[in-house]
Amino acid sequence: MTQDEALAILEAGNSVLLTGAAGSGKTHTLNKFIHRARQRGKNVAVTATTGLAATHLNGTTLHAWSGIGVHDELPDQFFQRMSKQRKDLIIKADILVIDEISMLHDFRLDLVEEVTRKIRENDRAFGGLQVVMSGDFFQLPPINRYDSRQGSFVTMSNSWRGETFAVCYLMEQHRQKADQEYTDILNGIRAGVLRQSQIDVLKSRADAVADPWVSTTRLLTTNADVDGINFEHLNELYTDSKIFEMTTTGSKKFVEQLKRSCLAPEVLELKIGAVIMCIKNSQDKKFVNGSLGVVHDFDDDSGFPIVKLINGKTLTIKPDTWELVDGDKRRAQLTQLPLRLAWAITVHKSQGMTLDSARIDLSKAFVEGMGYVALSRVRGLDNLVLDGINGMALRVSSLARQIDIDLRERSEQALQLNAIAISNWKEAEKSRPKIIKKTKEKTVAGTWSEKLEKMRAIYPNAYRPWSEDEDQKLQTLFDSGAKLKILTETFGRHPGSIRSRLKKHYGEDFSFKK
Repeated sequence: MTQDEALAILEAGNSVLLTGAAGSGKTHTLNKFIHRARQRGKNVAVTATTGLAATHLNGTTLHAWSGIGVHDELPDQFFQRMSKQRKDLIIKADILVIDEISMLHDFRLDLVEEVTRKIRENDRAFGGLQVVMSGDFFQLPPINRYDSRQGSFVTMSNSWRGETFAVCYLMEQHRQKADQEYTDILNGIRAGVLRQSQIDVLKSRADAVADPWVSTTRLLTTNADVDGINFEHLNELYTDSKIFEMTTTGSKKFVEQLKRSCLAPEVLELKIGAVIMCIKNSQDKKFVNGSLGVVHDFDDDSGFPIVKLINGKTLTIKPDTWELVDGDKRRAQLTQLPLRLAWAITVHKSQGMTLDSARIDLSKAFVEGMGYVALSRVRGLDNLVLDGINGMALRVSSLARQIDIDLRERSEQALQLNAIAISNWKEAEKSRPKIIKKTKEKTVAGTWSEKLEKMRAIYPNAYRPWSEDEDQKLQTLFDSGAKLKILTETFGRHPGSIRSRLKKHYGEDFSFKK
């Protein structure tokens, strides 16, 4: 099924499970549906199974929205104790979106169904809500703790057995579309059938050498390993630190919930040369969640970091906001630079991202689907270095494979049952007002080596280390009143490099003499 066909089925008012392989465009389709539904005046409750996934959609957790919290069963007096405000949010909603559905227990979906039906005083499934679930069962599964109720995928729930949901299985590949060999390997992992030649191709990436001119994020399975690597690399940089602190609004309870759900650190320490990752899509589409780069400098006026992204763009990154939205209520808001150190991140936090380049260590993979999540973050084999892999890393749930067969069949049925609605939708789209964007003719960015060669044609010492003699000469000339143009010509370096070096010696407040 294509994204347009799925959107047509969604906009026909069907409750839907939107699924497909990693990189098939589930989040893109979901965001488009949410945006268009709100344009039509629909009240859309946007939720996800984890706080991190919820921040990607500017929503809240399903557990918070429904009021079930961490309960395995609805406690006594649950409905009597629910606040009027919570009830109003559930009653006013037209559409309930649940993202990253693979991590939701079957019994919790049934709890949500019971809550919505009773609060809305409607005996139809989910109290008459259009429910849109999105996710991929080959990715991270529900976590069963030894001291809590055991559960499985939502397809084992009573809510699913009622056949409330149409299935929209997206078949197009967008993330790895340029690398068919890698697409076949990822599909082989999903199917549980990898040829030895494909395993050998993966293992060969252990000997791969990362492009030294490209910022490569390391993916590891534990937080301790990730924090240690980032701290170690930052300390190896001898450039000056700049600290950026998070600001927040809202009650303490909701602020803390938003902090736990967000990738943005409370205190972000950056240095020139630090490898960073963008952790949010920019409104102007200049970077996306997962874009990698290096801190090149800090803006003289604002102090914000100037980042060189892998795609060749140089941008000043300004603070952005994250919100905890509960229905139509904004509970909390935080503001921070949409960046984090990215020499390393955990596999769990990478879910939903597209990484420009990754060095992955799966030698400690401990759950089915973890290896698939990690490997599917990159666009192709050329973007991958594999530090280690264990037997668990290539496993996916056998139950997920069984479910997948059923989902594909139900998706074909949905296409047939909605054929007229899809045809009408496509006709209507032809007359839908289009927003015409002026686009500039794209040019090939070229390799870093080519860019460096061009830069050094103007600034011969661009990106070369400063010697002690050069540093002493720079300070002597600056103290004697030499202007920026003279220093640039003398040292054969870009004006930004001269300013950065002077900041190192004289601090942020240095200025050229008049």
